[in-house]
Amino acid sequence: MSAPPAPTSSPAGPARLPAPDWRLRFAALSLIWGFSFLLIKVGTDGYAPFQVTLGRLLSGTAVLAVAMAVKRERLPRTARTWGHLAVAAFFLNALPFSLFAYAELTIPSTLAGICNATSPLWGMALSLVALSEDRPTRRRVAGLGLGFLGVLTVLGAWQGFSGLDFTGTAMALLASLSYPVGWIYVRRTLAGGGSSTLALTGSQLFLGTVQLAVVTPLFTSAPAGFPLLPTLAVVALGALGTGLAVLLQYGLVTEVGPTTAQMVTYFIPVIATAAGVTVLGEQLSWNTPVGALVVLAGAALTQSRPRTPRPATPPEPAPVRRRLSRSSGA
Repeated sequence: MSAPPAPTSSPAGPARLPAPDWRLRFAALSLIWGFSFLLIKVGTDGYAPFQVTLGRLLSGTAVLAVAMAVKRERLPRTARTWGHLAVAAFFLNALPFSLFAYAELTIPSTLAGICNATSPLWGMALSLVALSEDRPTRRRVAGLGLGFLGVLTVLGAWQGFSGLDFTGTAMALLASLSYPVGWIYVRRTLAGGGSSTLALTGSQLFLGTVQLAVVTPLFTSAPAGFPLLPTLAVVALGALGTGLAVLLQYGLVTEVGPTTAQMVTYFIPVIATAAGVTVLGEQLSWNTPVGALVVLAGAALTQSRPRTPRPATPPEPAPVRRRLSRSSGA
């Protein structure tokens, strides 16, 4: 994606304030997504997991609706696009958000954040099957193996996974698998559709909210009250961790490109671990940070691409340069 041309301000209207440096927005996005797992844990102290996810999607949709209204974005018009967005909303929002909320009922937020870092590993494995243009290389295959070795280190495989809640961990890993499934589906069905990224994302969050609004009453009862801290955590999770975070990521991709913007993935488990240990007092054994570093190293290898050498261009003959200079006035 290329950055749009900078608008020229008219003398009659006020000049627009320049956006903060992209590095500051990158750091803010890392902090917001890193603290999301702590907010999920706090939210589930007062609400059922489906209620946490519904509140998250509702708050996030409200933020994007305001952004779309300010920018006068148009909603997708075809039923086909809305159908594809409904599938994307399930795999990218409704399913993983709910799975992480259920997982954190029994596992610490630090482990949930580290499981989230396996998403690039799942994505690389799936893309080799679903996307013909993604060719395996020795480096990427080595990164895949290294990453899953890090997962086994985090889970303490040599101890027989003792002290580990299998169901909660499996839910967190399944949530991280759901993201690349959704990304691949979007890439195959919605790429080049004509609508803006902001309009598609806002519509996708709206459909995810509708899906949770239908499911939540079937599996939960109305909350007896609205405890202050869990309520603030759910609102912040949606408004910041879903709504504002999407806008920050949208701006980063536009300004510095998707390769640099996706580097935020490697900071999320570090921040999630630090937040869980310092704020929630969660216990941390040596294998958790060591395994997390191995996971991140493997994920980085799976996202690497070999550099293609630029072909050397032969020097232009002197007579041609003279003719061009006379004709162009250079």
